[in-house]
Amino acid sequence: MKMYYDKDIDTEILANKTIAVLGYGSQGRGQSRNMADSGLNVILGLREGGQSWQRAVVDGMNVKTIEEAVKESDIIHFLLPDEIQGDIYEKFVVPYLEAGNTVSFSHGYNIHFGIIKVPENVNITLIAPKGPGSMVRRTYLEGFGIPGLVAVEQDATGDAKQIALSMGKACGLSRAGILETSFREETETDLFGEQAVLCGGITELIKAGFTTLVEAGYQKEIAYFETCHEVKLIVDLIYEKGFAGMWNDVSNTAEFGGLSRRERVINQETKSEMKKILGEIQKGKFTKEWSMENLSKQPMLNRMRAIENEEEIEITGSKLRKAAGLGK
Repeated sequence: MKMYYDKDIDTEILANKTIAVLGYGSQGRGQSRNMADSGLNVILGLREGGQSWQRAVVDGMNVKTIEEAVKESDIIHFLLPDEIQGDIYEKFVVPYLEAGNTVSFSHGYNIHFGIIKVPENVNITLIAPKGPGSMVRRTYLEGFGIPGLVAVEQDATGDAKQIALSMGKACGLSRAGILETSFREETETDLFGEQAVLCGGITELIKAGFTTLVEAGYQKEIAYFETCHEVKLIVDLIYEKGFAGMWNDVSNTAEFGGLSRRERVINQETKSEMKKILGEIQKGKFTKEWSMENLSKQPMLNRMRAIENEEEIEITGSKLRKAAGLGK
């Protein structure tokens, strides 16, 4: 395992380079503002007149159209949604790429699966914060940062890793540590984590627990608190102290019950399905499915969103969050 910290990275390599950050969502806003505040020359490439454009102007950023930003830059940093990066690359980046440029990402999806193809005389790098853009920004302002990943797929100039690490340092990531990886490893593990655990797995587990209690006759509000609301409290403990620290902070009853029953919920059948999901990612099956979904204008995703919004746990949770003054 190779980790890089502030002391290991010299940002002088970026002193005379211009970075075009494409996109101003969560990551785009957090990373671009941190890099600008760290003294780098950052241009935002956005759709003229859009909401992101106006927000970036209010934030005091240097904003131009995607085409203009790419033309003026040495480094093009993609922070747009995965599904539109390929089209943006072909329309607005390819015509202006020059030998020695760097095409940078925070997720290796489009490179690893061959959707974006970069000439051999251009660097392909990755610098990926392991957390949302809002946290990238908040921890930076607090004088710290969140961990990140760095990878180089193509080193045309001989200093591609140094360029990527310097961008990571400017974002504040090397304050916590930047771990070296590969585009393949980052992409496949990231997709698996999202699908099987962080987004797909945990929401289905919460929903199953909530439904089990409600069907047994318990109040929906109590079921929500026990199976959804308190998840954040437990995850925060794990984040701060690890599994052992979490078990130490909960009651002995909770510890014994959790340790003695957890494998009845997440069992060998669950693990077998996880292996299947990982296999679908590795073989490109998921990528093909997602590409077809986008070609058809996301009908399945829109249908699943509508169904999710009507789930009983969502309706109950929305009422409780509003009552507690938490908004949605």
